[in-house]
Amino acid sequence: METLVQMSFYSFAASSLALGVASLSYMLYAVGRVRVRRATMTTSTGTTVTSSTADFLPGNIGAGQFGTLLTWFGGVFAFLAVLFRTIAAERLPLSNMYEFSLMFVLAISIMYLIFERIYGIRHLGAIVATIGFGMTLYIWSLPADLREITPLIPALQAGPIMTAHVSSAIFAYATFAVSFAAAILYLVKSKRNIRWLPSLEMLDDVAFRAVTIGFPLLSLVLILGSVWAHDAWGVYWSWDPKETAALFTWLVYAVYLHTRTLRGWRGNRSAIILLIGFAAVIFTYYGNYFFGGLHSYGGV
Repeated sequence: METLVQMSFYSFAASSLALGVASLSYMLYAVGRVRVRRATMTTSTGTTVTSSTADFLPGNIGAGQFGTLLTWFGGVFAFLAVLFRTIAAERLPLSNMYEFSLMFVLAISIMYLIFERIYGIRHLGAIVATIGFGMTLYIWSLPADLREITPLIPALQAGPIMTAHVSSAIFAYATFAVSFAAAILYLVKSKRNIRWLPSLEMLDDVAFRAVTIGFPLLSLVLILGSVWAHDAWGVYWSWDPKETAALFTWLVYAVYLHTRTLRGWRGNRSAIILLIGFAAVIFTYYGNYFFGGLHSYGGV
């Protein structure tokens, strides 16, 4: 078992490196490049005048392609890290913050690559891959003892419902990261009109499609969580800080879907709601560090 745990950690380390370089490559691709032109003119009096102009050009296509390749590597190594740990523990790695975050790295890689494949745009990677890399840095900061496989506490011995509940949360957060990236690019595009970024219509559609995937998953998280809470703690809802934060996150994305589909909201207003929604996701992810609660075991 110890060998498998080490192989899982080495695979995670490789995934971290790949996602770190991928985020830099995507940034180079999304930000673009500057080409300076100089012209020299001679006036009628014989004086030489030099002028300079700057052209803003799309980023190097090769950098974007390299970012995609490295994101694939990051996802594959994250999968191997999860696989080796699953075999060693004889369960999916979902019991503490190390395992949960490791699964999130895998999920965000998968969801981003799916959207890149469908829409054929790599600019989102400058934000999504950076979030994934940031999560790997967070994992490196966790106590080393969380990397060890330990027996599950009674509250976590819930079998399928635990797997479904936690996995749904992980993939919901990953899709919300994609919608967050699309919202950021939408706001940048609308204010700066950077011509090589995807169109506003495409960015709006990416954000909407991501939320239509993440919102049902988050709904499933709340439903399964209440059932599991009743089995583990005897109540369906206890207003635990993480429960409350998840409910607030669900309400934010419900507002987004309501205003977009029924009231026809588009543009900056919808993008701002998505920024608030992802801020709520981050608070839900890390809020237990500050407020404790029933979800505080294992750092979760």
